[in-house]
This record gives sequence, C-alpha cells and structure tokens, in this order.
Amino acid sequence: MKKKRKFCIYCGGQITKSKEDDVLRDCCSSCHCFFYDNPLPVVSAIVDESRKILLVKRDRAPFKGHWCLPTGFAEAGESIEDAALRELMEETGVKGRISRLLDVDSYKSRFYGDLLFLTFVVDKTDGKVMAGDDSAQAKFFPIKEIPPLAFRSNRRALEAYVKSKKDYWAILDAIEHRDDGRHLPRHRDSNALTRRLLNVILKNKEKMINQWIEEMTTSPSTSEYHGYEIHVLYNICDKIISQITLWLGNAYDIERIKNFYIKLGVERKKAGAKISGVLSALSLIRKHIWDVALAQGALQKNLDLYMTFELQRRMTIFFDLATFYITRGYEEHEAARTRNTLPAGKRLHRSSSRD
Repeated sequence: MKKKRKFCIYCGGQITKSKEDDVLRDCCSSCHCFFYDNPLPVVSAIVDESRKILLVKRDRAPFKGHWCLPTGFAEAGESIEDAALRELMEETGVKGRISRLLDVDSYKSRFYGDLLFLTFVVDKTDGKVMAGDDSAQAKFFPIKEIPPLAFRSNRRALEAYVKSKKDYWAILDAIEHRDDGRHLPRHRDSNALTRRLLNVILKNKEKMINQWIEEMTTSPSTSEYHGYEIHVLYNICDKIISQITLWLGNAYDIERIKNFYIKLGVERKKAGAKISGVLSALSLIRKHIWDVALAQGALQKNLDLYMTFELQRRMTIFFDLATFYITRGYEEHEAARTRNTLPAGKRLHRSSSRD
C-alpha cells in the first residue's frame, strides 16, 4: 500500500490538505509548500519472434509469480525509449531497437498510486534470453499460449498488438500455404519478393500514410480534401493500404474488393465528392507505396525481372479493380437517385418497358 505523507521534507511541518487551482493537494502547514502527486511512468516492451512473445515471471510484489511483459519504471534523466530498452535488457538479457509506440494506458496501483503505462514494440537485435532483475524466469510464449498477465495494461497492449498483426499473419499463412513444395521454384521466389514488399509496407505504413496526407492536403488534384481532418484522411489511407497488403498476400479475393470499393464509391458520391478527386487520391496511395518501397530497397536492381514484373502486374490489377468499382459505386448511386426522383408513372413505365 502506498504510504501517505505525514511531514514536510523541507521544514518538518505537518502535512495537511489544501486546494490549489481547484485541486486538493498535500500542503505543509508551516511553510505552505505544495506537493504534487503526478503519475509515475512505466514502460513495457513487446518483443515478437515468429509469433512468440517474450514474457518474464515476476520475482517480487506486486503479483509475484505472475507473468508479464518486460516492465519497469522510467528513471530520471533517461528518455522513455531508453527506459524501455534498459528494462528489457535488465529483465531478460535481450538488447533491442524501438519499432514504435503501441499503447498508452492509465492505471491506479494500490502499491504505487497513479501509473502511466507506455508499451513499445521492440525488435530484438542481440542477447540471450535469461532472467534478470525482478524476474524469476524469462521465455518466449506462442501467441495462443500466453498465460494470464499480471497487469491490465499489459493485457490491453498485447491485445492491440495481436489485432494490428492479424491481417499480416493471415497474409503470411496464405503465402506459406503456397510455398508447400508443390510449386515451381520461380513461384516460391515470387512469394519471397511479395513477403519482402509486405514487410516494407507494414513497417513503413505510417510514413506512407503521412506522405500521402501531406500531398492530399496540398495537391490541386485533390483540392476537395484540403479541409478534411487529419484523422479522417488517415483512416481512409490506412484501410486502402490494408486492402493492398491482403491482396498481395492472396488473402483477399476480387469479390471482397468489388464490395469494398462499390460501397466506397457510393459513400463518396453521397458526400458530394468529385470522381476525379477520389481517383486522384487512390492514385496517390499507389505512388507513395512504391516511393517508400523503392527508398527502403525492397526492389533491388539485381532482382529477377519476372518477379518485379509479376509484382507490378498484381499492383496494377488491384488499383484498376479499385478504380473500376469506385466508378461503379458512383454510377449505382446516381442511377438510384434518378429512379427515386422520377414521377411514379414514369418509374412504372420504365419498369414495364424492361419487362
């Protein structure tokens, strides 16, 4: 249980409660110094190796004997990222590199008071897994065999991580299914290229989306989007990039693409968007996927030409389908609107003539 202040650390006076800025705080009755109880920063790391998550078994209270992500308090004078990597090293013997911030959560602990959990996705770079400070054991667990975790914030972050990887894992499963030895080596090479590009897309998705948003809000061809809120544009691009990754990984069929983009076309038409602006936005997404992929070296000059052309062919087919069905959505909405605005007699006459 977190202990309460009794005496002032500066003058030894008795602590009372007093309001400051409408907040009731600890205050010294003698020197009138206020004490501030801010949330303590706690860092956690998710290290994933082939769908296995690195966990540690706690060696002390709270939750002694329970499993959790490598977790600990940030120290004064270190960045929050350095704190996450330090705790990872101290508790598991693993060195890592921060990939991204995954989750932030507030938590009230009866031991420490208010806590602020920041969970990072970390790529392992070196080290051998072994139990370290505050941990009795450290080991990787398959995603489907994760034991109950000590902290709610760990559970929430891990759920968010699994959700974020769901589509990617489905793609890898589809590729692995095709790489079962029944195909020609050239097809396996093509799958390896697809896997490489998918990794680049998923690891650099934020960069692709941000570059797309920057051009969307400045390009004359997408002027109608200039007033959109950033989070709306982000969601649009995020959904479409998810579509292309599923398509490249053979985890998405044409019927689903058709339904998605017809619906998108209807929605954009209802919103009053011009078809030229919508198609320009779609084209810019393809542009930034390729720009980032090339910049990251996903497509090397010495790659087999067949693989490069095959990848280009599949990207082209996807965006051609998207363009066609968005346009179809516009047409269907326009046709429905026209039918609904015709006088009843004319609607009946037109229906009879089709019969």
